[in-house]
Amino acid sequence: MIDLIVAVVSYLIGSISFAVVVSAAMGLDDPRSYGSGNPGATNVLRTGNKRAAILTLIGDAFKGWLPVWLVAHYGGRFGLDAAGLTTCIALSAIAVFLGHLYPIFFKFQGGKGVATAAGVLLAIHPVLGLATLLTWLIIAFFFRYSSLAALVAAVFAPFFQVFLFGPSRISLAVLAMSALLIWRHRANISKLLAGKESRIGDKKKAVQ
Repeated sequence: MIDLIVAVVSYLIGSISFAVVVSAAMGLDDPRSYGSGNPGATNVLRTGNKRAAILTLIGDAFKGWLPVWLVAHYGGRFGLDAAGLTTCIALSAIAVFLGHLYPIFFKFQGGKGVATAAGVLLAIHPVLGLATLLTWLIIAFFFRYSSLAALVAAVFAPFFQVFLFGPSRISLAVLAMSALLIWRHRANISKLLAGKESRIGDKKKAVQ
């Protein structure tokens, strides 16, 4: 029963789309109506409103971090042994990530999961999160493609997890998240190959 509760609550938390909420609160256009159509921080940045983009980034990362951190730190109080705790952490990670990708509150039209995945990884272990974030930053700095940085970070994240902590159900969860993130970026992959992908900081255009 606790596994089900963890999964449902994590999914509902993940379903809060901060890109849409922040944009509405600040009087900006719905991020699903311009640029990539993706409700995420990078697309919100195309409005030129850096504050909105930063708030979206923080919100999406925080919602990924919160349920996983709570399970990891308080799961033992509910009688979970080590194996049960590992399972619940993995379930929470996948559920909150799926909530962001397919939010029940926003007609299942969610983002691509980069910030939320970062929050999840930081909650699993700060070193794992920081290593993956550093990978993203290096690629983004040199190439200025958010999507490319996300794809490279997604490829490396499962390897970081296994290298640092060994194989486990959490490793499978990280692998599943990476696969989903890559899948959600399939259109970006095509644009990257065609040389048509938008760079970080480009101004907004009507949704393609």
